[in-house]
Amino acid sequence: MLTVTCCYSYAQGLHFSQYFNSPLLINPANTGFNPDYDFRVGGNYRDQWANVGNPYKSMSAWGDVKLFTNRFENGWVGLGGALYKDVAGSASLSTTSAFASVAYHQMLGYNSLLSGGFSLGYTSKRIDISKLSFDNQWNGKFFDFTIPSNEPFSYSQTSYLDLQMGLNYAYFASENVYFNAGVSIMHINRPRESFFDPSVSDNRIDRRYTAFVNSNIKIRDLWIINPNIYVSKMGNAWEEVIGFNANRDLSGDGQQQLILGLYYRNKDALIPMVGYQVNDLRITVNYDATIF
Repeated sequence: MLTVTCCYSYAQGLHFSQYFNSPLLINPANTGFNPDYDFRVGGNYRDQWANVGNPYKSMSAWGDVKLFTNRFENGWVGLGGALYKDVAGSASLSTTSAFASVAYHQMLGYNSLLSGGFSLGYTSKRIDISKLSFDNQWNGKFFDFTIPSNEPFSYSQTSYLDLQMGLNYAYFASENVYFNAGVSIMHINRPRESFFDPSVSDNRIDRRYTAFVNSNIKIRDLWIINPNIYVSKMGNAWEEVIGFNANRDLSGDGQQQLILGLYYRNKDALIPMVGYQVNDLRITVNYDATIF
């Protein structure tokens, strides 16, 4: 299965509005959580604040595979990996991350599935300090870059290891309805992220707690409705997204589908979504329309 998404977003942080199309970023227990396929690959792209001089751009590529489906009784292992790249602002602040994740999925009886997973990642951040200006470089008429900034920068690059873990639970109520919920913790080890010497700043990344609930409901073999709720907390910042997407069978055999969706990010934006699926290739786009 191949999934490609394109997102326009107006919110901070490494995430995509179509969070359900970046499953390994949301929860490592999603690795290999795909009953219908042996493997998946996908990509995401976000263009943020495109009307400013140096827009923020984020992109990712990810993939996962099911393993040992015949070795465990009603269970399997998921193995996956993801690459993320983010470039922001006039100083070319860039973030490059690579994650490897593993999960185990076990059927509980005939209609329940419990999954647990963890991921280990490496993140590198760079900044071009020469492109930055500071208050003491103002000479009364313009910023004079020949004046020392006197800022205590020690590095133009910083890197760290990052640990995440999560749980998933799925309930298959019938052939036409299933429910899925998951929780995860990111930045468990609270890595240090700073361009300053530790004696000046020992900034630690806050843990990020994420939960989601979604469902898949088939209606008369024509529509598949997917309502979703997503909540994330990092430090004092909260993000809540609620909405749905729906697939409409256009060919009678599911090989061609129209995808429509609408989401709402609390106190931020409406997110209309549209897409098209041919066989196992799915492409979706959305635009975040700020309303506050």
